[in-house]
Amino acid sequence: MRYEHIPMAFILCFCAMVFILIGCWAAMRHDPMHFWVGSTVPPEAIRDIPAYNRSCARLWWGYGAAWVLTAVCALFYAGVAGVLTMVIAVGGLPVLIVIYGRIYKKYKR
Repeated sequence: MRYEHIPMAFILCFCAMVFILIGCWAAMRHDPMHFWVGSTVPPEAIRDIPAYNRSCARLWWGYGAAWVLTAVCALFYAGVAGVLTMVIAVGGLPVLIVIYGRIYKKYKR
């Protein structure tokens, strides 16, 4: 571990915490969790709201976990963590969109 890598690891942990907190928020909601900023999912569109919200929470927790692993990697290999950050940030978003689409289709009435 190199001390000059700690700021990068801290920033990556902060990013991870944002996504993990979104997951916690999704898990605690009583109305359906939305994916897109500014959009809403009407309750009548989802047949099992608690299961839908748990699936959305797991989606965000998984994405947050990827950021945590990158933060741990940053403590030891900053270059590898930089590449992983690009992969997670650029490649992870389309994966999130596809997975959310599957979640929505699964629980849609």
